[in-house]
Amino acid sequence: MTGQQSLPNNDLFCLDCVPGFRIGHAHNLDALTGCTVIIAEDSAVGGVDQRGGSPGTRETDLLRPLHLVEKVNAVLLTGGSAFGLNAAAGVMQYLEERKLGFNTGVARVPIVPAAVLFDLALGEPGIRPDHEMGYQACLNAVAGYPAQGNAGAGCGASVGKVYGMAGAMKSGIGYAAMEITPGLFVGAIIAVNTFGDVVDFRNGEIIAGARPVKKAGITLGGKGPFVNTLDVMRTMAGKAIMKFATSQNTTIGAILTNARLTKEEANKLAQMAQNGLALALRPAHTMLDGDTLFTMASGKKAIDVNIIGSFAPLVVAQAILNAVKSAEFAGGLPAANSL
Repeated sequence: MTGQQSLPNNDLFCLDCVPGFRIGHAHNLDALTGCTVIIAEDSAVGGVDQRGGSPGTRETDLLRPLHLVEKVNAVLLTGGSAFGLNAAAGVMQYLEERKLGFNTGVARVPIVPAAVLFDLALGEPGIRPDHEMGYQACLNAVAGYPAQGNAGAGCGASVGKVYGMAGAMKSGIGYAAMEITPGLFVGAIIAVNTFGDVVDFRNGEIIAGARPVKKAGITLGGKGPFVNTLDVMRTMAGKAIMKFATSQNTTIGAILTNARLTKEEANKLAQMAQNGLALALRPAHTMLDGDTLFTMASGKKAIDVNIIGSFAPLVVAQAILNAVKSAEFAGGLPAANSL
């Protein structure tokens, strides 16, 4: 699935795609699960920053400084919880067939870091992204602006789960890009599956999140449409939040840029980009989330990492907004555009 999507009217953002990358989705709309692959056409310097307390990841250690491999061939974002990591094998097959990967002398080994989100509570939990779906996502990868909402890794994503899935809303995957200086881009693709609420980072307004639920004949959270997760958490002080909330969360994504960065700078960019989650998600980085962001830098344009790192949170926050605004009703959950 591919398609053209429009961004909200904001002069900071553009409809251009970051050069050097192709993005592809594959999904099962009945099972409400899928995966998204970002392929670096000529490999890219990789980095990662993992902050949530419940991660599911693959090949993240090699991205950190002090390790041999510097470049990645693709990054996989996938649903299916830990089962979804199997889709990386399909991505590796696609890349190996095209003779792409780290040259070991006897074979080229494709480098495919991956992160998962938990979407088993929607759709069919026995169907998860697998080898075939990962391969198909690669076949679907194009350089154009990617489809958003109920696509790829966002197919089964949801938000606002402080009262469990009964009060949750449908989310999805979103993309945003910015041209910092002529010809130098930074973009973000984010699958939004957070425990908390999604807010418009310009004004703090909740646009998707936890809704009131009825339990034992009592309505929890007021009259709505949103209950404000932070307010609910205030009432839970002194209690174990796991008794009330769900741990079926995690927001994952990748920062794409055609900047020339070292491996250390790529990791720093991923770290600074995490501020975008703090801008748009309330709360972010909890023990109930596995929030993970990758960096992929194609290495064509020189820029100070402090500059690109200052703009990266904005594209992350915008991609999060695009994800929930593009989502559609599914799995019994309303979306922002259906309230």
